[in-house]
Amino acid sequence: AREQAQLRAGVVEEDTEEWQKDSRFTGLERVGGVDLSYIKGDDTSACASLVVLSYPALEVLYEDCRMVAVSTQYVAGFLAFREVPFLVEAVRRLQQEEPKLTPQVLLVDGNGLLHPRGFGVACHLGVLTDLPCIGVAKNLLQVDGLVRDELHREQIRSLQREGDTFPLTGTSGRVLGMVSCGDYNNSSKPLYISVGHRVCLETAVRLVKSCCRYRIPEPIRQ
Repeated sequence: AREQAQLRAGVVEEDTEEWQKDSRFTGLERVGGVDLSYIKGDDTSACASLVVLSYPALEVLYEDCRMVAVSTQYVAGFLAFREVPFLVEAVRRLQQEEPKLTPQVLLVDGNGLLHPRGFGVACHLGVLTDLPCIGVAKNLLQVDGLVRDELHREQIRSLQREGDTFPLTGTSGRVLGMVSCGDYNNSSKPLYISVGHRVCLETAVRLVKSCCRYRIPEPIRQ
């Protein structure tokens, strides 16, 4: 928890790049996606994946998928200590082998500020790599009074148009993320988007939407 708090102090919750300030993201050419997926029934064997797509065409430029042995035990709220080292390794490999393909932003399958201590996987990876990062989760992490109750489900049902959103405001009054619901490929399941590092929430939501052909944004889906 101490290490997490020290790293948390390094999170930048605002746009730092020129391309982020342009409504069409002019200057953005490479978007990365990262994920760690486990073999069913085995929580120690996982595939660590990093994919880089061109932007806005969303064509695959680079992919690195490796089986890894996960030895750190899972503790709720500290998932990043278990997974991030493998993702950092993948980013470092890319920066050494194909530096011209280094992504300008990473979409992370997980949460950023939407976390019990405001420092999820997307924040952790962002601070360690110093790359802009966005958390994109498929399920609501119940923190700061946020619950997936009937009111929450009703709000989701009210998102009629593709790309509609509503803010996730905790009992502290702080906006921790945004729910985005797109009717992409007839999927009405929401995404939970949160700031990871070096990006503001509004920019994060716009970018994730622009990367969606289906429910899951293309860099993570790939």
